[in-house]
Amino acid sequence: MPISLARGPGDYTPVRVAVVGLGYWGPNLVRNLQEHADAELVAVCDRREDALSALGRRYPGVRLTTRLEDLLEADDIEAIAIATPVSTHHPIASAILRAGKHVFVEKPLAASGDEATDLMDTADRAGLVLMPGHTFLYSPPVNCIRDLLQAGELGDVYFVSMSRVNLGLHQSDVSVAWDLAPHDFSILQYWFDETPQHVSATSRNCVMPTVSDVAFISLDFPSGMISHVELSWLAPSKLRRTTIVGSRKMLVYDDTSNEPVRVFDSGVQLPSPESFGEYNLTYRTGDILSPHLPAAEPLLLEMGDFCRAIRTGESPRSHAKLGVEVVRMIEGVDESIRSQGARVTIGDVPVEAPSALAA
Repeated sequence: MPISLARGPGDYTPVRVAVVGLGYWGPNLVRNLQEHADAELVAVCDRREDALSALGRRYPGVRLTTRLEDLLEADDIEAIAIATPVSTHHPIASAILRAGKHVFVEKPLAASGDEATDLMDTADRAGLVLMPGHTFLYSPPVNCIRDLLQAGELGDVYFVSMSRVNLGLHQSDVSVAWDLAPHDFSILQYWFDETPQHVSATSRNCVMPTVSDVAFISLDFPSGMISHVELSWLAPSKLRRTTIVGSRKMLVYDDTSNEPVRVFDSGVQLPSPESFGEYNLTYRTGDILSPHLPAAEPLLLEMGDFCRAIRTGESPRSHAKLGVEVVRMIEGVDESIRSQGARVTIGDVPVEAPSALAA
């Protein structure tokens, strides 16, 4: 089970952290590490001198370098956060782990299941934290929904429909599935604690001839639940909407709404028929509840969990095994697309976070 985030910042000696990569997401990591009481931002690495100079003006006390080796050799750096292209995750993270330092890797964990598993095994043998950056696991709405599901408020979940679409940002090195699916796949893993058995998917390369920018994905879970995930970089407006339909209640999660979680006391019942062929369905439409949610930046909470995992030896909420399973799911999507939408077996491997790291 994930560890509690009840402890407040400042309860531990700050973890001395460096960041590699100042592209789209790297500056956000830098800002949150700089602001968190459990972290001390020591250094930043990027190949571009201009990006380093701009950051140095904002954070004058942070060391700047274009060489990863400078971070690996530094005795005052305990952990390194990676925000670089997916293809570089495995070689960079491997080098960091071999240097005896903890690693945070932006999603997805690696470019293949074999690479992700290799990183997890390397970290386990060394007793180091390897944490994939699935930031939505720290979102208050996502955690509110997990609490509702675990409390049985929705009953047996029949299906989940997810849409994550926007106009951009097109990526040249990964498909829309590798870019966006880690968000929804990690949320599903976190909510339901199970890995899909099968996946089928279809996609199209609309803008660039070799990169798919729209995908429709269907997942079948061991519990009988099914899920449909719609992903696109080509949409007239931004939409992050999830619908969960259960036997007792229904729920809508809209990440762009002022009321991101709404619970509908609605459903349908099938009474025992009095005679063969006699089925009178009873539909129920009740109250709509919008739970109060605390204001919190998920990335700040995520960085705090990374630091706490290093200091306590407990597994972070976004643990390496979950990261491996997410990558395996995306590989299943790719295989289905190559097979013209065929139903592909992923494997029934439960996602269970270890209670503690290897000593």
